[in-house]
Amino acid sequence: MAGEGKYRSFRVAADIRHQLAHLVTHDLGDPRLAGLVIVSVSLTADLKLARIFWRLAPIAGIAEPNAGERRKDAEKALARAAGRFKSALVESLNLRFVPELRFKYDEGQEARDHIDELLEEVKRG
Repeated sequence: MAGEGKYRSFRVAADIRHQLAHLVTHDLGDPRLAGLVIVSVSLTADLKLARIFWRLAPIAGIAEPNAGERRKDAEKALARAAGRFKSALVESLNLRFVPELRFKYDEGQEARDHIDELLEEVKRG
């Protein structure tokens, strides 16, 4: 039975990720969220807290503003949209309670890119 709870949290996390990704790309229309990618969702076993990991993909054809500024703008937009996200999740997920949503920037890709750059420097030098 314990395995069922873990499976359920994975299934609900996947559903949350799918719904949020759809909302960000199709429904919100907030330019501050352009290029935002929902990387993963981690859900506590009691389904009360969802940590949503996100990152910003480069936008083709648009000059990249200061990455830190773009990230701050996206964080503000996510915070502002949190209520709308929860309302949409209530409608789409069949849960008694929608978990608290906490958005966390996923720095993993940036770290991998930095390591790749360092390795390239070592190869050249």
